[in-house]
Amino acid sequence: MHSLDPISQPESVPSVDPAPLIGSDAPTPSINEPASAIDLLDAAFVVLFAVGALIFCSIVARGILMVVYRTRHLSSDALIKAFSNNAFLQVPTEAAAYALLFGFTASLVWSRHRMGLFKAVGWNMPDRKGILHALAAGAGMAIFSDVAEIVLQRWTPTSLPINEFFRDRPSAFLLAAFGILVAPLMEELIFRGFLYPAIARFTGVVPAIIITGVGFAFLHGTQLGYAWAPLLVLLVVGLALTVARVLTKSVAACVLMHMAYNFTLFLQVYIGTQGFRHMQD
Repeated sequence: MHSLDPISQPESVPSVDPAPLIGSDAPTPSINEPASAIDLLDAAFVVLFAVGALIFCSIVARGILMVVYRTRHLSSDALIKAFSNNAFLQVPTEAAAYALLFGFTASLVWSRHRMGLFKAVGWNMPDRKGILHALAAGAGMAIFSDVAEIVLQRWTPTSLPINEFFRDRPSAFLLAAFGILVAPLMEELIFRGFLYPAIARFTGVVPAIIITGVGFAFLHGTQLGYAWAPLLVLLVVGLALTVARVLTKSVAACVLMHMAYNFTLFLQVYIGTQGFRHMQD
């Protein structure tokens, strides 16, 4: 097993606790101390269920849309466009899929490991100092994204699919609430709670960080039209979040970083559009 593998620990080698980078109420575990009960089978189940839940909720939402708009005699292409670019249809659909996924993950780890979800994934809420560090790190990542966006502007399409959702002020507020409060929790549970520790058991730390970061970037691929420049920025963000998971052994710290990252970006848009009032300018 990889010498830096955070999942397994040889019994014959004593561990030495490193200095904590993000504080925790409990003593900081060693770099080799088991941080998660999750294995590859858990991760595979979660990924498959996540895909299935999103497909199922999308089919149900489109069915509801067809019923609502049946009197307008819209074409199938028009219905798909109405669904794809409407935040008030997409956000509830994703929220429903996340709710199903959350329930499934909790049931999965209990049935396979007889553990609560947060304990199984290594939630490990940091202390007050650690929370501040995580929030500051998230804001710093947002600033990095701003600088990277300027540097890569010539390779970034002028219009991205994600921009279509910000058509009006209510849509922007809904997206901000979902992006700050819901998406970070579920994305970190999936990527840093399930995928990273499961992959690290077999590949070691560095390959697991890379694989998880790439997966995180491509999760947002459709929103960015699979343009390489913005995807590269998200890859770096995904790598940073997984590195934080390695160093802190805390999924909670990753969630806080992710929330702060999204909050900072939405705050910039809020200020730049005078309170989401000039979304198309």
